[in-house]
Amino acid sequence: MPVVPGFLPSTSGFHFPNAFPHVPALTVRLLGQRIGLGDAANGLCGGMTYAARDLHQAGREPPPDTTPPSSGPLFDYLVERIFASFDLPRGVLTYLHLMQPGLPDGETWLSEHGLAPHGRSWVTVKEAWPLVRRDVDAGRPSPLGLVQVRSADPRRLGEHHQVLVYGYHLDDDRVTLRVYDPNHPDDDGVTLAFDASQPDLPTAVQRSPGGRPVLAFFRTRYRYRRPPAFG
Repeated sequence: MPVVPGFLPSTSGFHFPNAFPHVPALTVRLLGQRIGLGDAANGLCGGMTYAARDLHQAGREPPPDTTPPSSGPLFDYLVERIFASFDLPRGVLTYLHLMQPGLPDGETWLSEHGLAPHGRSWVTVKEAWPLVRRDVDAGRPSPLGLVQVRSADPRRLGEHHQVLVYGYHLDDDRVTLRVYDPNHPDDDGVTLAFDASQPDLPTAVQRSPGGRPVLAFFRTRYRYRRPPAFG
């Protein structure tokens, strides 16, 4: 089973959960409008996954804290990295596209002939999975955006989630991804699994432990940021 050398959530992930005190609202500007993502109490999963990859690439361990920060250098760094994880405007537009109720899960005649966008399963299996596999094979943790809600309301962007893939297992067409999930600190058993054999049909993504349904996922555009000193 290919894995990223030296990476395990129990040693390379943050030791506190993705549950922060209430602080001022996080917003992004897109097409001239401000879109609210809620406040940090809704989670900083993207910041935590990007920071975990930063630290791994820098050869540093995460701080030993088991309580989420509410201020200070580490908190500011996680907030900075969650904005980076949204890759404005591209990342937000990808979430908005994949969460649209009118987008099919499988392929249609129009999408098969290039006359309409591909469905969620195609994006997951044919576009995202090869990029994730390439990352892990090269020894790099791979960041994923998980689409968890169908809605045309951009105010629900904050309901999506982000994780970091550090390994995978293949059983014929069955793919199991090993992930660092900030909602499950120090847990080396978190996985996402799916069947890659028929991307033209709706493809269920099973998560363990359970949680909200994963409608689709895509690889986000990570760029390294040197981690600051946390004091």
